Formats: sequence, structure tokens, C-alpha cells
Amino acid sequence: MKRFLLSATLTALIGLSAISQTVPTYNQQVSCILFEHCTTCHHDGGIAPFSLMTYGDASAAAYGMLGSVTSRIMPPWPPNPDYNSLAHERLLTQEEIDIVANWVNGGFPEGTGTPPQAPYYGSSEVIQNPDLVVTMPQYTVSSQNNDVYRCFVLPTGLAQDVFITEIEVIPGNFEAVHHVLLFRDGTNVPAQLDAQDPGPGYTSFGGTGSNDSELIGGWVPGQSAKIYPANFGVRLPAGSNIIMQVHYPTTANGQSDQTKVNIRYSSNVTREVYINPPLNHATLNEGALIVPANQTRTFTCDYQVPNQFDVTILDVAPHMHLIGKSISAWATTPTNQTIPLIEIENWDFHWQGFYEFRQPIKIPAGSVLHSSATYDNTTNNLNNPNNPPQLVTAGEATTDEMMLIYFSYALYFPGDENMVVDTVTVHPSHVCEPLSVGQQELDMEHLTVYPNPTTDRLYLQLPVQEYEQISVTDIQGKTVLNFSSTDRNLDVSSLSDGIYMLQIASSGGIATRKFVIRR
Repeated sequence: MKRFLLSATLTALIGLSAISQTVPTYNQQVSCILFEHCTTCHHDGGIAPFSLMTYGDASAAAYGMLGSVTSRIMPPWPPNPDYNSLAHERLLTQEEIDIVANWVNGGFPEGTGTPPQAPYYGSSEVIQNPDLVVTMPQYTVSSQNNDVYRCFVLPTGLAQDVFITEIEVIPGNFEAVHHVLLFRDGTNVPAQLDAQDPGPGYTSFGGTGSNDSELIGGWVPGQSAKIYPANFGVRLPAGSNIIMQVHYPTTANGQSDQTKVNIRYSSNVTREVYINPPLNHATLNEGALIVPANQTRTFTCDYQVPNQFDVTILDVAPHMHLIGKSISAWATTPTNQTIPLIEIENWDFHWQGFYEFRQPIKIPAGSVLHSSATYDNTTNNLNNPNNPPQLVTAGEATTDEMMLIYFSYALYFPGDENMVVDTVTVHPSHVCEPLSVGQQELDMEHLTVYPNPTTDRLYLQLPVQEYEQISVTDIQGKTVLNFSSTDRNLDVSSLSDGIYMLQIASSGGIATRKFVIRR
């Protein structure tokens, strides 16, 4: 009997030893994944509710992280990458998910050695030293059980036309602000409406109240600063006002807010960008956007691009409310080519944004834009705001519905489609353990670049000690910096804000990583 117990104990210990050898550790594997994919939001002062910057942070949140990662709720990325792979995708590979899961299930060990250097987040604001800052007056929400759409008139004081090259909305109260839309307007109508409404700003549903207001930007949960490619920008006329429309839901009643906007601009932009929703619920093929209680309905919409000119589209932004279930957009050319744009199979009202394309997309003259949107107004929809379900129609309130697909676009110039915004189509598995120096072939799977965005430095995790060349190119493909093949701490402070490509060359090929400089 004793011999049996001794044998069983040895077997168990051997098994535990084998498990301990295969369990990932924070220092060697998990920290890289968090630094690359999670800490841009999960750091002190970030938009996430807790930090993941240290082992203590990660171990305290381990079980919540396990559920969120394995269900692919986090990192948040609603678009379907198999329909169209978009720029800046927040996606984990299955190997990365398995690393996190095995780490948590293995007791989330810290491991030996030290983790790679953590990213530095000096400010929650991406655009540092902006050319223009406009701030709404402090406003206390008085919702009276209704959603509030409050407009604020913000003079720019511009003496000449400029073009917005970067724009960032900073909500003053993340708990109170649902979304923000920014318009340019050169008339006195918004100011007159403001004067007629007591208190800061004025209430306006369905726009600013001025027919001359044109959309120039906005913010929804999960969205960061908008940075346009070189020589592209949205016009902001001299003497114009920015009209900030802030949506406060009923839950914001009694809370105060003072949202601001940071703007970088240039007077030398040659490519004017327009922002419009040509696909919208005012022109649905099925008629009015009406979804009766306990029904699921699908609506479609089409828009023909004028025959006079080709168009370059930079990004796409679908918008629905709480009973939205799925939405997609695509184009068909005059030669019957189908161009997939975006598909969101499981709509998440809380994660929306302007999704950039990896390279700008040329839409030939005469092409037709298409969209399809499905709404679930039944009890099967856990996001349904009404229980039991009620009739839902088009409207501004959160409990109403919308179908809008915005595009940022410009008139096409030859070569637009060759500009590179993001080339990374296979996301690396971030294992921090260095590979043997003898492995000289290029190894995309073990290349890590962080922080991204950065302000002045990039830190590299590479599988071997030396490559043939490390360089940085701008969005036009011009080399702007070269580094020693052994450098791992890259000084990029001499570069202007914008989008760049890091290129690492070896005898096995060239690895590239897109990164953004934002100050």
C-alpha cells in the first residue's frame, strides 16, 4: 500500500512539474501581449476602468481577463476581419488567447527574470501641443428622463482657411457623454439659438438647427484621435464656428461635463476630405425605418456615385442604436466588381468608430454603394431597451433607431490606392522569450513594437540579436530614418506626427510594422 501511495505521489509530482514547465508566465509571455494589445486603454488615466500595466494589475484581473479574451470580447473589434481586413485591427491570434488562458488556468505565475519595459503613457490626450483647442463651457445635465442633445457654439478665431489634419475629442466626463459630433458653420444661426436658450448651449435634436452645418469629426466610445494621411485634411473656413453636439443619455442627469477638442491644422493641404453618410435611413429601399415589437427586420440602401468623377474613400463609420443586430456595406463598380467595405455581424452599440482602410479605396465613377442592416426588436436581443419590446422608429434618442454609414472621402488622384496606412495582415504571437541567435531567418511571429502610438521612442522585441537593416519610411514609402541593426530603443523624436512604417530586413525577407506618432 505504501509503495502504491509513493508511486502515485511521484506520478502526481511529475505531472505537476510538467504542467509548471508548460504554463506561460507573466514576465516571459503574457506581459508582451498586454503591452501590445491592452494597455493603450488599460493604464492609469486611460479610458478603461482598471490598469494592466504591472503583474499585480494583471493577476488581480486574471479571471475577468480570461472570460473577456476567450470570448473575444476584448480587445474590442466589432468588424469581421474575414470580410475586409481593416487598419489598426485590435485582434488576438488563437495562440495569444491560448497563452492568456493557460496562464490564468495555471495559477497566473509571475515567472523568473524581468518583463520587457512597459510602455509609457504620459497623457491621456493623443495630440500634444495642438494648433487649436476649443472647449465647451461647463454644463450640468438636466435630462428630466429624456436624452439630451446639447449644442455648444465654439468660435475658432481663424483669420484664414485651414485644413484639419488631426482632431481629437476629449470628453470631460466619460460617464455622462454618450457621443459627440462636430460641425463647422459660418452662419449666425447657432449663436442665435444659443442666445434664445437659457444656460450654456442649446438643445437641438437631429442636427445643429442650421442648414449650413457640415460634419467635420466626432467621438464615440473606443475612438481615439483621427489622423489623416499626408496632404489630406478637412477644411475649417476662416471665421467659422465649431458646433459641438453632445449626446447625454438619461443616466447623465445631474452630472457636469466640459468636453474639449484638440486640433492640428495646416494651410498647405491639397486634398480636401469630406464626411457624409450617403447610405442612411432617409433613403431605405423598404421605406421608413420601423421595427414593430417582437419582430426582426432587415433594411437595405443604395447610393450611386456621380458619373463625373472617381472617389477615394479613407474610412467608414456605421451607426445604429440598441436593437441593431448587424450591418454591412460594399460597392459594385460599373464593371460588376464587388468591393467589400465593412461587415459587423454582432453590432455593439458601445464600440463604434471611423474604421480606416489599410490602403485608401478607389471607388470608380458610376459605382453603387450598398448597405444592409438588421434590427432585432425581440426579447432575444439582450440590448433591447424595452421589456417587453415596444415599437421602434427612426429618431435621435437612444431608444429610437438609426441606419447611417459615414464615409471620409476625397476626389481620386492616381496613386491614392497605393498609399499604405497599415500593412500588418497577420498578427504576431507575442512570446517574449528570445530565440536562439543562430535562427537568422526573418521571424514575423516574434516581432513586437511598442508603445503604439508613441511620442518619441519605439521599443523592439526581436527574435535574434542582429538584422541587416532597421529603417523607418513615411506613408509615401520614403525612408526617413535608419538605425543600427542592433538597436532596440529607437529615437523617433525628430519625426512629425503621422503614420510611419518600421522595416526590419534580413536574409529571410522584410518585416514591417505600422506605427503612429502622436504628441
